[in-house]
Amino acid sequence: QVQLVESGGGLVQPGGSLRLSCAASGSIGSINVMGWYRQAPGKQRDLVATITSGDSINYADSVKGRFTISRDNAKNTVYLQMNSLKPEDTAVYSCNAWVRPPGKIIPYGYWGQGTQVTVSS
Repeated sequence: QVQLVESGGGLVQPGGSLRLSCAASGSIGSINVMGWYRQAPGKQRDLVATITSGDSINYADSVKGRFTISRDNAKNTVYLQMNSLKPEDTAVYSCNAWVRPPGKIIPYGYWGQGTQVTVSS
């Protein structure tokens, strides 16, 4: 089993910054893709950003130029630096990881519990 634990959410004023972290632990052989998704009240969960083990990165158009995703493979951790935050960035942010168990080929997808980000004056 694998656990994803997020941290770093909170309340911030428009234009401010937050940094989210997500650490994976448990039965991990390797992690293919790690990413962040968000869900605002009454809306579907949307992709924010993903990063592969080879550092190939994908961003949602709405966050390009403001958010930066990175990962520390040695720590099985993914980060999301969020700058120039807007009220429309308010959502529950969840971490996702595709993990290969030790000795296995097929990866499995896991989700963190989510962390609230609120952008408001």
